[in-house]
Amino acid sequence: MSVFQSRTLSLALLITMCVYLTSVSATYRRPTKVTTNCCTSVSKTDIKFRLKGYHIQNAMAPCVDAIVFYSVKGGKICSDPKAPWVNSRKQYLNVMKKQRRHV
Repeated sequence: MSVFQSRTLSLALLITMCVYLTSVSATYRRPTKVTTNCCTSVSKTDIKFRLKGYHIQNAMAPCVDAIVFYSVKGGKICSDPKAPWVNSRKQYLNVMKKQRRHV
């Protein structure tokens, strides 16, 4: 095989691969809307509901740092971890959780 034929074959192979990759990427669809199941904002207001638990949510866009409290009725409340009342609620819920384990 001559150098000319080798280059022609390489060029043809390169063009074929480019056409193939272009057609494959054209059929790929990115999601148009991504839903999140996290807190994107928080409240500093003290909670007056009866609570049954909580979890700590770390910030990772679009989610923000939050303490997510769960009410007895099934509601989810996104609270600011820096709010002054949050630590006392967490401690109370931790004590209640330990008491339920030992009963």
